Amino acid sequence: MTLTLFALGVYTAATGSGLACQAQWPLCSDQLIPAMTINPDFIEWFHRVWAMVTGFLIIGVAGWSWIDSLDRRTRIAATLAVAILPVQIAVGAITVTIGGLVPGGYTVSTHAAHLIVALCIFTLLGLTTVWGGDRPASARLLRVALGVAVAGILASAVFSRAVPLLTYSPGGQAAFYIAGLSAHLGLVATLVVATEAKEGAVSGVDASTARTVRRLAASSMGTLVVTLLLGRDLVLYTVAWQRANLVALALALALAASAAWVLRGADATTGRSTPVGGD
Repeated sequence: MTLTLFALGVYTAATGSGLACQAQWPLCSDQLIPAMTINPDFIEWFHRVWAMVTGFLIIGVAGWSWIDSLDRRTRIAATLAVAILPVQIAVGAITVTIGGLVPGGYTVSTHAAHLIVALCIFTLLGLTTVWGGDRPASARLLRVALGVAVAGILASAVFSRAVPLLTYSPGGQAAFYIAGLSAHLGLVATLVVATEAKEGAVSGVDASTARTVRRLAASSMGTLVVTLLLGRDLVLYTVAWQRANLVALALALALAASAAWVLRGADATTGRSTPVGGD
């Protein structure tokens, strides 16, 4: 739901629909529900409704983490996501109320804040999912997480405006964020599992390999966030910024691929053999 909300938010902004609804919030052009046709008012309204439902689900996840007596770190991550949620709602309201409640709200700074706060919430939900799941950390899970990260970065490159393969249309922008955020989630899972492997809680991955994988994944995540920020109109996108974006994208891919290669090398060294028991 949160990943889709990201895509809807980007699509809404890219089509200019964020300025629809006569810059009103929470009403839309003096209506509670606008005309159910594909128009700027409906796009902005649908984005708000999806955000509202997602917000209630985030609150529900936090509540469930306490009711189900999950471990402390899972409860903290889920609760922090709820604590940050009002900030995201407030920034979203400011963003769409230019000439309305808050003149000047539709600016680069509010767009950047909206994206960064949303990314924090998404990361916390990712941590809640990985920590709170029933699946134990394993070398296989680490490989899958890295595979998702590498595939997501490659897919985001296809839709990135740094790589002029496709027109950076509203739909392309939404696809870029779906791919990029999927990669981000893969890197979050990689960091979690690699940390547990470093502490000796994951069989088949030694502490040295886990430490290297964790460092590479963290560096890849940092550069990937830069590409996500540059994917929005936060700077005047000149040739110099395009090259910087391309370098960041290539670096994020190289670092994630290197982490996967290090893990593969460790697998080859150990042979991934299964001991055979006997009497």
